[in-house]
Amino acid sequence: MTDQTKTGNAARQEWMGLLARAPEEELIALLDEIGGPPRFQWLRHPEVGGVMVRGRTGGTGAPFNLGEMTITRCSLALQDGTVGHGYVQGRSKRKAEIAALVDALMQTDAAGDVRARVIAPLGQQMQTAKTTRAAKAAATKVEFFTMVRGED
Repeated sequence: MTDQTKTGNAARQEWMGLLARAPEEELIALLDEIGGPPRFQWLRHPEVGGVMVRGRTGGTGAPFNLGEMTITRCSLALQDGTVGHGYVQGRSKRKAEIAALVDALMQTDAAGDVRARVIAPLGQQMQTAKTTRAAKAAATKVEFFTMVRGED
């Protein structure tokens, strides 16, 4: 039983989101941790394109088109037939390839090893960066208050 079927689509969405947000240099370094890329066949070579980003008024209201964003996508199949997809922001074909490779590996029996060597360290690095950024922002926080005047 693979990691995908055990935990459902929510887990896959989580690791694909993590791979999409991760810095390219970190992904390359972590891929080397698992012994480099396995053999695969391209189903869709990396290609750069654009997508429309949508927002919602007030976070929950009516949807509107916020603007366009550049993405790179690709699809590949490992030798055992497992298909992986990579969608990343920007124009990095290498990052999309690595994301697709990790996605495919996470659907195989190697998922536990890939999670321990790639996904978990990447998640920890991203959380550390987020905490550091939040602490830096909190240090510059200004609190405003209003004094109540007494009206006679």
